[in-house]
Amino acid sequence: MSTHTEYSATPGGPPAPAAGIVVDHARRSFGPVLAVDDISFVAHPGEVTALIGPNGSGKTTLMLMLASLLVPDAGTIRIDGHDPVTDPAAVRARIGWMPDGFGTWDVLTVREILSIVASAYHLPKGEAADRIARLLALLHLDDLADRPARVLSRGQKQRLGLARALVNEPSVLILDEPASGLDPRSRIELRDILRSLAAQGRTVLVSSHILTELQEVADRAVIVARGRTVEAQRVGHAPVAITYRIAATEPEALRAALTTHGLQPVHAGTFVEVEVASETAAVDLLRRLVAQQIPITSFAPAQGSLEAAYLAMTEDRA
Repeated sequence: MSTHTEYSATPGGPPAPAAGIVVDHARRSFGPVLAVDDISFVAHPGEVTALIGPNGSGKTTLMLMLASLLVPDAGTIRIDGHDPVTDPAAVRARIGWMPDGFGTWDVLTVREILSIVASAYHLPKGEAADRIARLLALLHLDDLADRPARVLSRGQKQRLGLARALVNEPSVLILDEPASGLDPRSRIELRDILRSLAAQGRTVLVSSHILTELQEVADRAVIVARGRTVEAQRVGHAPVAITYRIAATEPEALRAALTTHGLQPVHAGTFVEVEVASETAAVDLLRRLVAQQIPITSFAPAQGSLEAAYLAMTEDRA
Protein backbone atom coordinates (compact mmCIF):
# COMPACT_ATOMS: atom_id res chain seq x y z
CA MET A 1 0.00 0.00 0.00
CA SER A 2 1.25 3.47 -0.86
CA THR A 3 2.45 5.75 1.95
CA HIS A 4 2.72 9.03 -0.03
CA THR A 5 0.67 11.37 2.12
CA GLU A 6 1.69 14.34 -0.07
CA TYR A 7 -0.47 12.95 -2.90
CA SER A 8 2.04 14.22 -5.43
CA ALA A 9 1.68 13.08 -9.04
CA THR A 10 4.52 10.59 -8.83
CA PRO A 11 3.72 7.39 -10.73
CA GLY A 12 3.90 4.33 -8.57
CA GLY A 13 5.47 1.01 -9.45
CA PRO A 14 3.74 -1.66 -11.51
CA PRO A 15 0.59 -2.98 -9.81
CA ALA A 16 0.27 -6.52 -8.58
CA PRO A 17 -1.65 -8.79 -10.96
CA ALA A 18 -4.67 -8.89 -8.61
CA ALA A 19 -4.69 -5.14 -7.93
CA GLY A 20 -7.69 -2.94 -8.61
CA ILE A 21 -11.41 -3.66 -8.67
CA VAL A 22 -12.85 -6.67 -10.47
CA VAL A 23 -16.63 -7.14 -10.60
CA ASP A 24 -17.95 -10.27 -12.29
CA HIS A 25 -21.72 -10.66 -12.85
CA ALA A 26 -22.65 -9.04 -9.53
CA ARG A 27 -26.31 -9.25 -8.54
CA ARG A 28 -28.26 -7.90 -5.56
CA SER A 29 -31.95 -7.60 -4.79
CA PHE A 30 -34.01 -6.19 -1.94
CA GLY A 31 -37.05 -8.44 -1.73
CA PRO A 32 -38.84 -8.14 -5.08
CA VAL A 33 -36.70 -5.16 -6.15
CA LEU A 34 -33.70 -6.11 -8.28
CA ALA A 35 -31.21 -3.28 -7.66
CA VAL A 36 -28.19 -4.85 -9.38
CA ASP A 37 -28.99 -7.40 -12.05
CA ASP A 38 -25.74 -8.20 -13.86
CA ILE A 39 -22.80 -5.79 -13.57
CA SER A 40 -19.26 -6.66 -14.66
CA PHE A 41 -16.23 -4.40 -15.10
CA VAL A 42 -12.60 -3.87 -14.15
CA ALA A 43 -11.14 -0.69 -12.62
CA HIS A 44 -7.37 -0.61 -13.02
CA PRO A 45 -4.69 0.83 -10.73
CA GLY A 46 -3.32 4.11 -12.00
CA GLU A 47 -6.62 5.09 -13.60
CA VAL A 48 -9.79 6.98 -12.73
CA THR A 49 -12.84 4.92 -13.70
CA ALA A 50 -16.18 6.71 -13.98
CA LEU A 51 -19.34 4.84 -13.01
CA ILE A 52 -22.32 6.54 -14.64
CA GLY A 53 -25.98 5.77 -15.06
CA PRO A 54 -29.49 7.09 -14.40
CA ASN A 55 -30.91 7.34 -10.89
CA GLY A 56 -31.99 3.90 -9.77
CA SER A 57 -29.54 2.12 -12.06
CA GLY A 58 -27.78 0.32 -9.20
CA LYS A 59 -24.66 2.47 -8.80
CA THR A 60 -24.94 3.10 -5.05
CA THR A 61 -25.93 -0.51 -4.32
CA LEU A 62 -22.88 -1.67 -6.26
CA MET A 63 -20.60 0.69 -4.34
CA LEU A 64 -21.97 -0.55 -1.03
CA MET A 65 -21.06 -4.08 -2.12
CA LEU A 66 -17.57 -2.93 -3.10
CA ALA A 67 -17.19 -1.35 0.34
CA SER A 68 -18.17 -4.68 2.00
CA LEU A 69 -21.35 -3.13 3.43
CA LEU A 70 -23.71 -5.28 1.36
CA VAL A 71 -23.33 -8.92 0.34
CA PRO A 72 -24.04 -9.74 -3.33
CA ASP A 73 -26.67 -12.39 -4.00
CA ALA A 74 -24.60 -13.72 -6.90
CA GLY A 75 -21.39 -13.00 -8.78
CA THR A 76 -17.98 -12.13 -7.39
CA ILE A 77 -16.15 -8.96 -6.35
CA ARG A 78 -12.44 -8.55 -5.71
CA ILE A 79 -10.67 -5.54 -4.22
CA ASP A 80 -6.92 -5.88 -4.72
CA GLY A 81 -7.57 -9.61 -4.95
CA HIS A 82 -9.60 -9.81 -1.72
CA ASP A 83 -13.23 -10.86 -1.43
CA PRO A 84 -15.37 -8.32 0.49
CA VAL A 85 -17.63 -11.16 1.67
CA THR A 86 -15.04 -13.60 3.01
CA ASP A 87 -12.33 -11.11 3.94
CA PRO A 88 -13.99 -7.76 4.71
CA ALA A 89 -11.22 -6.66 7.09
CA ALA A 90 -8.59 -6.88 4.33
CA VAL A 91 -10.85 -4.97 1.96
CA ARG A 92 -11.64 -2.21 4.46
CA ALA A 93 -7.94 -1.77 5.18
CA ARG A 94 -7.32 -1.07 1.49
CA ILE A 95 -10.26 1.11 0.50
CA GLY A 96 -11.21 4.71 0.99
CA TRP A 97 -15.01 4.90 0.94
CA MET A 98 -16.89 8.16 0.46
CA PRO A 99 -20.68 7.71 0.28
CA ASP A 100 -22.98 10.26 -1.33
CA GLY A 101 -24.41 11.14 2.07
CA PHE A 102 -22.71 10.37 5.35
CA GLY A 103 -23.33 11.24 8.93
CA THR A 104 -20.92 13.29 11.02
CA TRP A 105 -20.60 13.78 14.72
CA ASP A 106 -21.92 17.34 14.74
CA VAL A 107 -20.52 18.25 18.14
CA LEU A 108 -16.99 17.13 17.21
CA THR A 109 -14.52 19.28 15.32
CA VAL A 110 -13.14 18.43 11.89
CA ARG A 111 -9.80 17.49 13.43
CA GLU A 112 -11.45 15.30 16.09
CA ILE A 113 -13.47 13.44 13.46
CA LEU A 114 -10.35 12.67 11.42
CA SER A 115 -8.50 11.65 14.60
CA ILE A 116 -11.24 9.14 15.47
CA VAL A 117 -11.05 7.66 11.98
CA ALA A 118 -7.26 7.42 12.28
CA SER A 119 -7.68 5.62 15.62
CA ALA A 120 -10.03 3.12 14.00
CA TYR A 121 -7.17 2.23 11.65
CA HIS A 122 -4.78 1.95 14.64
CA LEU A 123 -2.47 4.68 13.37
CA PRO A 124 0.16 5.82 15.91
CA LYS A 125 -0.69 9.27 17.31
CA GLY A 126 2.30 11.03 15.80
CA GLU A 127 1.75 9.56 12.35
CA ALA A 128 -1.98 10.27 12.56
CA ALA A 129 -1.43 13.92 13.52
CA ASP A 130 0.99 14.43 10.63
CA ARG A 131 -1.32 12.76 8.12
CA ILE A 132 -4.35 14.73 9.30
CA ALA A 133 -2.41 17.99 8.98
CA ARG A 134 -1.52 17.13 5.40
CA LEU A 135 -5.10 16.24 4.55
CA LEU A 136 -6.43 19.43 6.11
CA ALA A 137 -4.02 21.42 3.92
CA LEU A 138 -4.73 19.37 0.80
CA LEU A 139 -8.50 19.86 1.06
CA HIS A 140 -8.36 23.45 2.32
CA LEU A 141 -9.89 22.60 5.69
CA ASP A 142 -7.16 24.25 7.78
CA ASP A 143 -9.35 27.18 8.83
CA LEU A 144 -12.15 24.81 9.77
CA ALA A 145 -10.06 22.22 11.61
CA ASP A 146 -11.19 23.23 15.08
CA ARG A 147 -14.79 24.08 14.27
CA PRO A 148 -17.66 21.66 15.01
CA ALA A 149 -19.00 19.75 12.03
CA ARG A 150 -22.47 21.22 12.51
CA VAL A 151 -21.32 24.60 11.13
CA LEU A 152 -19.97 23.14 7.89
CA SER A 153 -21.71 23.75 4.58
CA ARG A 154 -22.63 20.89 2.23
CA GLY A 155 -19.49 21.47 0.18
CA GLN A 156 -17.26 21.64 3.26
CA LYS A 157 -18.72 18.37 4.51
CA GLN A 158 -17.92 16.82 1.13
CA ARG A 159 -14.30 17.88 1.51
CA LEU A 160 -14.28 16.43 5.02
CA GLY A 161 -15.71 13.20 3.62
CA LEU A 162 -12.87 12.94 1.11
CA ALA A 163 -10.31 13.66 3.83
CA ARG A 164 -11.86 10.90 5.92
CA ALA A 165 -11.63 8.49 2.96
CA LEU A 166 -7.91 9.22 2.61
CA VAL A 167 -6.88 8.83 6.26
CA ASN A 168 -5.81 5.20 5.88
CA GLU A 169 -3.76 5.80 2.69
CA PRO A 170 -6.06 3.56 0.61
CA SER A 171 -4.91 1.80 -2.54
CA VAL A 172 -8.51 1.80 -3.81
CA LEU A 173 -10.84 4.82 -3.63
CA ILE A 174 -14.61 4.42 -4.02
CA LEU A 175 -16.31 7.81 -4.28
CA ASP A 176 -20.06 8.31 -4.69
CA GLU A 177 -20.89 11.81 -6.01
CA PRO A 178 -17.80 13.47 -4.46
CA ALA A 179 -18.39 16.78 -6.30
CA SER A 180 -21.91 17.24 -4.94
CA GLY A 181 -22.21 20.63 -3.25
CA LEU A 182 -18.74 21.80 -4.22
CA ASP A 183 -18.19 25.26 -5.67
CA PRO A 184 -16.46 25.52 -9.11
CA ARG A 185 -12.98 26.08 -7.65
CA SER A 186 -13.32 23.10 -5.31
CA ARG A 187 -14.45 20.94 -8.22
CA ILE A 188 -11.35 21.84 -10.19
CA GLU A 189 -9.19 21.05 -7.15
CA LEU A 190 -11.01 17.73 -6.70
CA ARG A 191 -10.27 16.83 -10.32
CA ASP A 192 -6.57 17.54 -9.78
CA ILE A 193 -6.52 15.51 -6.57
CA LEU A 194 -8.12 12.49 -8.26
CA ARG A 195 -5.66 12.64 -11.14
CA SER A 196 -2.79 12.88 -8.65
CA LEU A 197 -4.05 9.88 -6.69
CA ALA A 198 -4.35 7.82 -9.87
CA ALA A 199 -0.86 8.90 -10.93
CA GLN A 200 0.45 7.32 -7.72
CA GLY A 201 -0.89 3.96 -8.89
CA ARG A 202 -4.11 3.96 -6.89
CA THR A 203 -7.42 2.68 -8.23
CA VAL A 204 -10.05 5.42 -8.29
CA LEU A 205 -13.73 4.65 -8.95
CA VAL A 206 -15.99 7.70 -8.99
CA SER A 207 -19.71 8.00 -9.56
CA SER A 208 -21.12 11.34 -10.66
CA HIS A 209 -23.91 12.89 -12.69
CA ILE A 210 -21.64 15.71 -13.86
CA LEU A 211 -20.52 14.12 -17.12
CA THR A 212 -18.58 17.12 -18.41
CA GLU A 213 -16.29 16.96 -15.38
CA LEU A 214 -15.92 13.19 -15.57
CA GLN A 215 -14.87 13.63 -19.20
CA GLU A 216 -11.89 15.66 -17.98
CA VAL A 217 -10.78 13.37 -15.16
CA ALA A 218 -11.70 9.79 -16.13
CA ASP A 219 -9.62 7.30 -18.11
CA ARG A 220 -12.43 4.77 -18.43
CA ALA A 221 -16.20 4.85 -18.16
CA VAL A 222 -18.61 2.12 -17.10
CA ILE A 223 -22.20 2.89 -18.08
CA VAL A 224 -24.95 1.05 -16.20
CA ALA A 225 -28.72 1.06 -16.56
CA ARG A 226 -31.44 -1.05 -14.93
CA GLY A 227 -28.78 -2.76 -12.82
CA ARG A 228 -26.81 -4.01 -15.81
CA THR A 229 -23.55 -3.03 -17.50
CA VAL A 230 -24.45 -1.32 -20.76
CA GLU A 231 -20.99 -0.33 -21.93
CA ALA A 232 -17.41 -0.15 -20.69
CA GLN A 233 -14.92 1.90 -22.68
CA ARG A 234 -11.97 4.23 -22.59
CA VAL A 235 -13.00 7.86 -22.34
CA GLY A 236 -12.62 9.65 -25.67
CA HIS A 237 -13.16 6.47 -27.66
CA ALA A 238 -16.94 6.43 -27.75
CA PRO A 239 -18.28 4.30 -30.63
CA VAL A 240 -21.07 6.79 -31.30
CA ALA A 241 -21.58 9.78 -33.58
CA ILE A 242 -20.76 13.20 -32.12
CA THR A 243 -22.63 16.43 -32.80
CA TYR A 244 -20.37 19.39 -33.56
CA ARG A 245 -21.45 23.02 -33.38
CA ILE A 246 -19.84 25.29 -35.97
CA ALA A 247 -19.98 29.03 -36.66
CA ALA A 248 -18.50 31.18 -39.45
CA THR A 249 -18.62 34.80 -40.52
CA GLU A 250 -20.18 33.59 -43.78
CA PRO A 251 -22.97 31.20 -42.64
CA GLU A 252 -24.29 30.49 -46.12
CA ALA A 253 -20.85 29.50 -47.37
CA LEU A 254 -20.43 27.26 -44.33
CA ARG A 255 -23.73 25.47 -44.89
CA ALA A 256 -22.97 25.00 -48.59
CA ALA A 257 -19.54 23.56 -47.83
CA LEU A 258 -20.94 21.14 -45.23
CA THR A 259 -23.51 19.95 -47.75
CA THR A 260 -20.79 19.23 -50.32
CA HIS A 261 -19.14 16.97 -47.76
CA GLY A 262 -22.32 14.89 -47.45
CA LEU A 263 -23.39 16.38 -44.12
CA GLN A 264 -26.79 17.76 -43.18
CA PRO A 265 -26.31 21.01 -41.23
CA VAL A 266 -29.05 21.89 -38.76
CA HIS A 267 -29.62 25.54 -37.84
CA ALA A 268 -29.03 26.22 -34.11
CA GLY A 269 -29.14 29.96 -33.41
CA THR A 270 -25.95 31.54 -34.71
CA PHE A 271 -24.43 28.07 -35.18
CA VAL A 272 -25.05 25.09 -37.36
CA GLU A 273 -24.82 21.57 -36.00
CA VAL A 274 -23.62 18.50 -37.88
CA GLU A 275 -23.17 14.90 -36.82
CA VAL A 276 -19.75 13.34 -37.43
CA ALA A 277 -18.70 9.75 -36.93
CA SER A 278 -15.83 10.41 -34.54
CA GLU A 279 -13.36 12.97 -33.23
CA THR A 280 -10.99 11.93 -36.02
CA ALA A 281 -13.70 12.68 -38.56
CA ALA A 282 -14.24 16.08 -36.93
CA VAL A 283 -10.55 16.93 -37.27
CA ASP A 284 -10.67 15.96 -40.95
CA LEU A 285 -13.79 18.09 -41.50
CA LEU A 286 -12.20 21.16 -39.92
CA ARG A 287 -9.11 20.72 -42.07
CA ARG A 288 -11.22 20.56 -45.23
CA LEU A 289 -13.27 23.63 -44.29
CA VAL A 290 -10.11 25.64 -43.65
CA ALA A 291 -8.69 24.46 -46.99
CA GLN A 292 -11.87 25.78 -48.62
CA GLN A 293 -11.20 29.13 -46.92
CA ILE A 294 -14.44 29.04 -44.95
CA PRO A 295 -13.99 31.70 -42.21
CA ILE A 296 -14.59 29.48 -39.17
CA THR A 297 -15.01 31.30 -35.84
CA SER A 298 -16.10 28.37 -33.66
CA PHE A 299 -15.77 24.59 -33.98
CA ALA A 300 -16.53 22.47 -30.92
CA PRO A 301 -18.55 19.43 -29.84
CA ALA A 302 -22.08 20.27 -28.74
CA GLN A 303 -21.54 17.67 -26.01
CA GLY A 304 -18.59 15.65 -24.75
CA SER A 305 -17.94 12.18 -26.12
CA LEU A 306 -18.72 10.67 -22.71
CA GLU A 307 -22.07 12.48 -22.59
CA ALA A 308 -22.82 11.39 -26.16
CA ALA A 309 -22.02 7.78 -25.33
CA TYR A 310 -24.15 7.92 -22.18
CA LEU A 311 -27.16 9.34 -24.02
CA ALA A 312 -26.82 6.81 -26.81
CA MET A 313 -26.41 3.81 -24.52
CA THR A 314 -29.26 4.73 -22.18
CA GLU A 315 -31.70 6.11 -24.75
CA ASP A 316 -34.33 3.44 -24.13
CA ARG A 317 -33.35 2.49 -20.58
CA ALA A 318 -34.39 3.78 -17.17
